[in-house]
Amino acid sequence: MTWSEMQPLLSQACGETLVMVGWSTLISVAGGLPLGVLLVLTDRGGLLANGVFSKALGAVVNVIRSLPFVILMIYLMPFTKSLVGTTIGPEAMIVPLSIGAIPFFARLVEIAVREVDSGLVEAVQAMGGSTWTVVRKTLLPESLPALISAATTTVIALIGYSAMAGLIGGGGLGDLAVRYGYQRFETGLMNVTLAVLVVIVTGVQLIGDLSARGVSHRGRASVAPRLRLLRRAAAPETS
Repeated sequence: MTWSEMQPLLSQACGETLVMVGWSTLISVAGGLPLGVLLVLTDRGGLLANGVFSKALGAVVNVIRSLPFVILMIYLMPFTKSLVGTTIGPEAMIVPLSIGAIPFFARLVEIAVREVDSGLVEAVQAMGGSTWTVVRKTLLPESLPALISAATTTVIALIGYSAMAGLIGGGGLGDLAVRYGYQRFETGLMNVTLAVLVVIVTGVQLIGDLSARGVSHRGRASVAPRLRLLRRAAAPETS
């Protein structure tokens, strides 16, 4: 297969992959971020500590995370069909991609939020800050570099998941590799597809690392002074 024959196929496949990964990333972040924060808040010693709810929520997250994505795609086919009217194509694959990635991202969010300095949380509470204020003003801003890294990891995982979607006609680069590289023995196209995936993943990782590093450098110098100011402001209320 010549490059002129490969180019339109690669362009279409890249577009489908970007659609799948882009929408599923947005849905995963929108669903996984509050879920991860909730796992921290409801855990023992959390601001909304509730042992039963926390264990139940953690169990659901663990069950979904334990399912291999190929099996999850097949299991969700009836639900996907009822939701979007089909089980093939990029639009259909957004459903299992999102469901598979939400608990994955939620656990990464949980890890990131747990690393926030407890002194900052206590200072905001001492000043009369509500749980929502603690989350909005302390937990999320202070964990932002780690959250960006978590989002980067999730995007890369979704790229890998989207390639697996090609096994059941999900479209994208994975589908191109299966239909042409494997079924039609087009080794050249297979190699180009792999190279494109490597470039995409490398680019995503580079952007994520630079973004997290930039946010971290801006926030690191201000953490200690902000902590002292918060504690000083809270001192009269606790005396």
